[in-house]
Amino acid sequence: MWAGVEKVVRDDCVLATNTSSLSITAQGAGLAHPERLVGLHFFNPVAVMPLIEVVRSAATDDATLATAFAIGKKLGKSCVGVSDKPAFVVNRILTRWLSEVFAAVDAGTPVEVAEVAFDPWGLPMRPFALLQLVGPAVAQHVAATLHAAYPDRFPFSENIARLVSAGKPGIYTADRTPDPSALALFSRGEHPVSASELQQRCAKALAEEIRLMLDEGVVAEAQDIDLCLILGAGWPFHLGGITPFLDRIGVSEQVNGERFLPAGVASLR
Repeated sequence: MWAGVEKVVRDDCVLATNTSSLSITAQGAGLAHPERLVGLHFFNPVAVMPLIEVVRSAATDDATLATAFAIGKKLGKSCVGVSDKPAFVVNRILTRWLSEVFAAVDAGTPVEVAEVAFDPWGLPMRPFALLQLVGPAVAQHVAATLHAAYPDRFPFSENIARLVSAGKPGIYTADRTPDPSALALFSRGEHPVSASELQQRCAKALAEEIRLMLDEGVVAEAQDIDLCLILGAGWPFHLGGITPFLDRIGVSEQVNGERFLPAGVASLR
């Protein structure tokens, strides 16, 4: 597609993609000028969410990157520069969270338990409500990208695959009540966990994934991830960001052996 576009635009035209998980570098591999391709990833609902992830590929040049940031500013958005890694920042973290939730459900945890398990965190949407907003097909596509890159941490959910195959928009009907026909598609394992156990499992998974993202250089520092989650996923502002939250509950040190931020940053100790 991009090769076809390149033939009919000016040489100085910037090519920007809103992909939520695909490699920008791979998309530009067949271009005569891959340096003018950049990721400009918006978040739903676009009119409300103020974040744009500006994704620099291995070939994106400084002029293209600067243009992308300027466009974001003109649109009144907050831009965070991220490197070209699978699913970038927000979708990688949300998919790791959802992968843990779906794995627990696949193993036998009732959907009703998993759906309310994170209410104490004050998240803007419950996991299956978020799945319905994104759409199971899109969520599965992002998950497939991450499964291909990191199969041990992003398992494939047969239950979500059944929703997609059945053409279901999620587990809720149009009036936001549970859809018995959708829930009937779910197979049930024999190893359920409690809501508190699922919270702990997900907190540990998030701490692990964020540490790996920082080590990979997806962003420059932990505060970039905090900003992305607040502005792109509605992470509760009063929690100060996901990394200080994980620091405060002790999971960062438990999983990684150290805090993400120094003591006293977005915390009392």
